Amino acid sequence: MSANLMQGTNLIEELGRAIGRDQVLTDPAEREFHAMDVYNALELPLAVVRPGSTAELQAVVRLAAAAGVALVPRGGGASYTDGYLPATPNSLLVDTSRLNRIIEINTEDMYVTAEPGVTWHDLWQALKEKGVRTAFWGPFSGIKATLGGSASQNSASLGSGNYGISADAILGFEIVLANGEILRTGAFAAANGKPFFRWYGPDLTGLFCGDAGALGIKASISLRLIRTPPFSGAASFGFETFEQMAAGMAAVARENVSADNFGLDPRLQQGQLGKASAKDAVAAALAVAKTARNPLEAVGKLVKMAAAGKRFLSGHNYSAHYTVEGVSQGEIKGKLAVLRAAMAPFGQETANTIPTVIRAMPFMPLYAVLGPKGERWVPMHGIMPFSKMNEFHAKLSRLYADNAARMQQLKVDKGGMFLAINTNAFLYEPVFYWEDDRTLFHNRFLPQEYLNLLPKYPANPDGRALVRELRGEIKKVFASVGAVHMQVGKSYAYMEGRQAEAARAIREIKRELDPAGIMNPGALQL
Repeated sequence: MSANLMQGTNLIEELGRAIGRDQVLTDPAEREFHAMDVYNALELPLAVVRPGSTAELQAVVRLAAAAGVALVPRGGGASYTDGYLPATPNSLLVDTSRLNRIIEINTEDMYVTAEPGVTWHDLWQALKEKGVRTAFWGPFSGIKATLGGSASQNSASLGSGNYGISADAILGFEIVLANGEILRTGAFAAANGKPFFRWYGPDLTGLFCGDAGALGIKASISLRLIRTPPFSGAASFGFETFEQMAAGMAAVARENVSADNFGLDPRLQQGQLGKASAKDAVAAALAVAKTARNPLEAVGKLVKMAAAGKRFLSGHNYSAHYTVEGVSQGEIKGKLAVLRAAMAPFGQETANTIPTVIRAMPFMPLYAVLGPKGERWVPMHGIMPFSKMNEFHAKLSRLYADNAARMQQLKVDKGGMFLAINTNAFLYEPVFYWEDDRTLFHNRFLPQEYLNLLPKYPANPDGRALVRELRGEIKKVFASVGAVHMQVGKSYAYMEGRQAEAARAIREIKRELDPAGIMNPGALQL
């Protein structure tokens, strides 16, 4: 037996003693699945470890550090930027799914503390019983996406119009560092402190937001609570061109009245959203009815949805969808009036079915990790100032036009989704679909009854290669307009072109916190 193999065997045995042998997965199929995301796979780790407490997590970190083995944390598994994919086979993949306790809901001091494996859906359900929620309250993938994944990758969607991204809702962390010790941030780091406030000297909490696990592994996350607004309203608009939609979304964002928002291009309007089964439609209708404050209001909502039918998907090339919330119907009417006035020069109001359903069912099943016809799917994104939206879109459109014949030949299609964040940022999300065979990830991540409804395709390596090529070119286009990214992982070129002192600072922080470089090597290009 070689020295390396013996060392690995000894480490597995020690890990088994520390957290239980059944929580150390060495089966090749298990390692392959956990080390694969929606789009890609890199190296196969030595094992998948599933600690069930902070103490067990610390034990895993100390054993890995002593053995010189890398640690790669994994959240809900629906990422697409290589964030939790091991860059070296000499690594342990840390599955945080058993770290799923909500530690404290404090409605007096208005914060919640939870472990990283708690999903946004489960947190929302637990908080709903107490009439509170976090300000930003999750990505649309929140039925699977975890607090730890969003904290490490940053995410946007629900609440982003008024409250920003996941990092804006976070008050503090407990971080297990590479030496196995715990670092607390914010007010929680003060003597006798509680995690009720983020700002106390330099913002150490911000250092670990969006770090992709490169600086440590999150053991607990504390977030600010708000009273759940009791009233909400919705509005949708159609547009002929991207430029009209983008200008309208920017105008509404500047008014700061929208809680949730997103825009869709023609492909996405007629794709996943157009493929609603009868079962899905019934579930959506019931969910909408439950959000009504009385039976009469419920009937009114359902009648409007039935009258709209699927007209909300037709008649316009682009669409934008909004939810507003408040403490009274008067506030809702006022916000909708401001929103409509801001949008009036750019778009035509249409049926508000989509935002009404999404507000009622914010965390839907993640069927979209495959296309509506069973195609492979991968998104990417960039966040830019409003002044750069049209320049980026024009450059992207030229790239698509230059490659249109190849895309058609290799059965590659594209789409786009859009989001305004607070009053000052625009998220542009290009999406690719292509006919290709499914991976182990798709076959295990999605329910079999859903997979049975979809066609299968033979392997399409040339189409796959074209998608990879186009994604590389789009990253360059994003860089040309100064766009930034969430979910940096190992995919986006975080260190390339970075201002010299900023690059030096992040490298020195990495060396100080993780001198042996065992925390998710390759994340953030570190």
